[in-house]
Amino acid sequence: MAGINSWLPTFDVGERHEIDVPLPPEQALQRALAAPAAPDRVVRFLFRLRGLRPEGSIQHFMAANGFTVLEHSATAYVVGLVARGRRLPLADSAAGRAAARPGTVKIAADFRAEAAPGGARLITETRVSAADRPALVRFRLYWLLVAPFSKLIRRRWLRAIAALGGGPWTP
Repeated sequence: MAGINSWLPTFDVGERHEIDVPLPPEQALQRALAAPAAPDRVVRFLFRLRGLRPEGSIQHFMAANGFTVLEHSATAYVVGLVARGRRLPLADSAAGRAAARPGTVKIAADFRAEAAPGGARLITETRVSAADRPALVRFRLYWLLVAPFSKLIRRRWLRAIAALGGGPWTP
């Protein structure tokens, strides 16, 4: 398993959230991908505000909103896309490694589950790498606006996933 480190090892902006769940890692990832993309009205509203379709599971949401699956194993699910004002789909995982056109940002996001005492640590991480300085400046301005909402969505995702798995668990 290469994971997000293989797809975007260096990045300009990153965000990571995690929660422990009382499930084996493989089941934790399955539960995460099957969880609703919009587990509540707040998340649904935020997605619609950004022009994203919040229907279905998290896995369906990623595909429906232009993300290419870069890796999918029993404990890791990595998606990516290239953006320049709008989302540009990647043709395949090889394009995900090579995409670096001027003015674009490359985005990789994952869900992964690692063994933890009594279960698994479920992690979601998002990384963004700008192809050049103008793209980085534009993205950082955009990120100033959306970062708090992005964090809120991911935290609500993890809470909803933990609730499906019997609730949050702390060793």
